[in-house]
Amino acid sequence: MSDLSRRRFAASSLVPLGAALLPAAPALAAEHQQPEDQQTTRPRSATGGAVHTPEFRHGLSDLLDLRGVPATAEPPGDNPLNVFADLGAWHAYGLPAATDHDELGGFSGPMYLAEEYPWYLSRAFSRFALLDTRAHRTIALSEDRSPAIESAPGLLLQSFRVDGLRITLTLRYASNRTALVEAKVHNDGGRARTLRASWSGTLLRHTDEPIRSAPRLRATPAGVAVGFARVRSYTEYLTTTAARFEVTHATAVHTSVHGDGYRTVAREAVTVRPGRTATFVWSESYTFTEAERRRDRPAVREALAHPERVAFRGDERWREYLSRALHGVAPDRRRTAAKAVQTLVTNWRSPAGALRSDGITPSLTNKDFAGGFWAWDSWKEAASTALFAPRLAASTIESMFDYQITAASKDRPQDAGMVPDAVFYNKASTGGQNWNERNSKPPLAAWAVWQVYERGRDREFLRRMYPKLTAYHAWWYRNRDHDHNGLAEYGATVDPANDSTKERRLAAAWESGMDNAPRFDGAGVDTNTDRRGRTVGYSLAQESVDLNAYLYAEKRYLARTANALGRFAESADWHRQADRLRHQVQQRMYDPADGFFHDYGTHGRGPLTSAGKGIEGAIPLWAGVATGRQAASVRAALVDPKQFATHMPLPTVARNNPKFDPTGYWRGLVWLDQAYFAILGLREYGYHHDAERTKENLLRHARGLLGNGPIHENYQPLTGAGRNSSNFSWSAAAVLELLRQH
Repeated sequence: MSDLSRRRFAASSLVPLGAALLPAAPALAAEHQQPEDQQTTRPRSATGGAVHTPEFRHGLSDLLDLRGVPATAEPPGDNPLNVFADLGAWHAYGLPAATDHDELGGFSGPMYLAEEYPWYLSRAFSRFALLDTRAHRTIALSEDRSPAIESAPGLLLQSFRVDGLRITLTLRYASNRTALVEAKVHNDGGRARTLRASWSGTLLRHTDEPIRSAPRLRATPAGVAVGFARVRSYTEYLTTTAARFEVTHATAVHTSVHGDGYRTVAREAVTVRPGRTATFVWSESYTFTEAERRRDRPAVREALAHPERVAFRGDERWREYLSRALHGVAPDRRRTAAKAVQTLVTNWRSPAGALRSDGITPSLTNKDFAGGFWAWDSWKEAASTALFAPRLAASTIESMFDYQITAASKDRPQDAGMVPDAVFYNKASTGGQNWNERNSKPPLAAWAVWQVYERGRDREFLRRMYPKLTAYHAWWYRNRDHDHNGLAEYGATVDPANDSTKERRLAAAWESGMDNAPRFDGAGVDTNTDRRGRTVGYSLAQESVDLNAYLYAEKRYLARTANALGRFAESADWHRQADRLRHQVQQRMYDPADGFFHDYGTHGRGPLTSAGKGIEGAIPLWAGVATGRQAASVRAALVDPKQFATHMPLPTVARNNPKFDPTGYWRGLVWLDQAYFAILGLREYGYHHDAERTKENLLRHARGLLGNGPIHENYQPLTGAGRNSSNFSWSAAAVLELLRQH
């Protein structure tokens, strides 16, 4: 069969990352008036008028429901509130609902990352308000019973009609540390209005110390700031005295702080004539260090002086994202594809702490997934992100290879070439509890690099990555092939945490990415040694079919990469290696009795059919490693309602498997990445009708997926209900790919 040559992707030119450093700007601008026709963006009015937004946003409002304000400083482990971030920022916002009267005029939160964990600073930290100085009364935004409160790609909006005024607020990002907010006040009445602007907010505090006392309010000459105490609670909250959240106004203000609350007031009132608009501008920055603040100051100055530049750049960037990502997507699926893009961008984190490169976290709204990058998550996220932002995609891959183990490692030189499972803001050596070098993750890096190359055509990236990929590939065979027969096993590293058979088995299951899959129940563990008899790692006593199918695909992609770089002899050698591995997988890992691929038990145990059928048996079709007859048999299982064709198809464990659990993580839930690979596998072998039908059932039966619900980590196969983490990046990546298969 094909060595994947049929899967080609269109190239796209580079889209720049959001730079933290922007040109210096003139002095801060005072509040100013401008004709309404100079506004770059006008949300629809409360009376339902047209939204005068750039054309690319038409029909794409409220892709996700971002409404709601937090009740507590610590969000639930899987936060039910969705948020928006951009440019790799480490703080995010939502929208108040129309019934959240006390928060109208502010944006929910922000949610900020205490290095590795999401927390809320406030219900709405900067609530905008107006005082009519002649009438001596506050303009109450809650008097508008039908305000326009909505999100659109790249920005959040609120619009109110109150007392002859139209008040519009927008929030977008100016840099990877700063959000920019504009409040435009248009006088729809027939008389001049004299108005004084103010802002107020209250901290949300945790119930327990020392977290409760960590945030500290203080007034600044240009607004208000929140400093933090040093708290090193490595499982829930991490701050230092250098961290700061700071609001900076373009106009002269005075701030007073009272306990956990503050009030900022414009020093001068402004008179707005009929038909004219006054604009108030402020920035909201979250930084971890003084060095970050210095780097970000030019961006803040420019944003306050020239907010129209920030708006223009943001609009152009999002126009580019969507024009690329939505190419080929059916008209009725454009919103879902745009939601996938928004999910990936919101989960983008810029360099901070130990994270050296821009990358994509699995989910900003999940406590465990917000503050770091995982290896095979990054491979899958990068492949799809390359559709609309190739440079971000390339950086996402390199964010993991920044910490590829080398022979010079003091701790694990035997693991030279390995890519760690997960890297976070804090290294393990400095106390980080989430950093993980106990294992790696399935080898999809060469596949991801090739997708990014085809979609971005950055040959230097390809050249830079090739030696790193070959070192990673060699590590698998040096440290994860117990009997040196050319078939690898998942396993564990020589690490203090892997100090028992139980822990080594756990790390090996993590390395597969399918943590609690039935095929690992009670698996034995072998010790791997080098030629001198020194322990270099551990392997499960089973050669996993998905691992070796991935390695087969990697050899083919390494061959393509070598060929593209003019290394023709190396390319030919990679193809020879792939041919040998294909024969081994076909002969050892396919069971003719049940017509499916399985892991192969070492020590003479043969195919491990007692674990039943799992979705890993479809990976040989994705890789193109199966024979035509084998693929036909696997196809029969994938389209059988008693096996994998459930209501929402392609669960990780077949329905007729005695260990099938429709709520059991990798024991029966539907994971969109594995489902996507299975669908590609059906296409690879010519089963296009089955692939299309399966794809449609997958998309239609995932609850909320085609609406404004978040994209989930996984789904219940019998009901389609979303499970576990929401706003999950690799699921969004798979959705975007599936929607482009129109």
